[in-house]
Amino acid sequence: MASTPAELTPVTPPPQPRPHSLPELFWAFTALALQGFGGVLAITQRELVDKRQWLTPAQFIEDWAVAQVLPGPNVVNLALMVGDRYFGVRGGMVALAGMLGFPLLMVLALAALFASVADSPQVQGALRGMGAVAAGMIVATGLKLFAALKQNVLGVLVCNALAAITFISIAVLRWPLPWVLLGLGSLGSVWAYRQLGQLDRRAKGAP
Repeated sequence: MASTPAELTPVTPPPQPRPHSLPELFWAFTALALQGFGGVLAITQRELVDKRQWLTPAQFIEDWAVAQVLPGPNVVNLALMVGDRYFGVRGGMVALAGMLGFPLLMVLALAALFASVADSPQVQGALRGMGAVAAGMIVATGLKLFAALKQNVLGVLVCNALAAITFISIAVLRWPLPWVLLGLGSLGSVWAYRQLGQLDRRAKGAP
């Protein structure tokens, strides 16, 4: 029996890394939370996509988009989603505990300390500097993840257009975020539904 040529042998991609236990999940989100002063998006992307590879860039963008739409802090919503993805409801609760446990204790301690120095010009200047750094980290992360939009069903052109209109609406025109989200989010959802329908028809061989 002839052997199969090497070039015709199907290549099975390696399995995507995942947390192997609930303690690993807990400490991963604890480490993420303790690093995430201000630039949470950048830290989250680095920890979950670059370092641990629990999410691909495309998965991260999709999950982060859902986390932003849901009520509550974005990173908390993402922690629940990632924990549930691998361990169900238990995983969601463990990831949430890791996200909030130690940071809550630190915030209480820092609040007591900050109350005595809040009026100091040096402290106010330091906080403004941290805000600028956090904004830069968010912009850098957005640019880094931009390439993942090439795989989006909306298409690169539509994604760019929606991003530009969103920026102009919120940053320039100062429109309320809920109305921008409702209007552009609905438009994007309708377009995505249309594109998915076309892909499904092509897969089935329909004209």
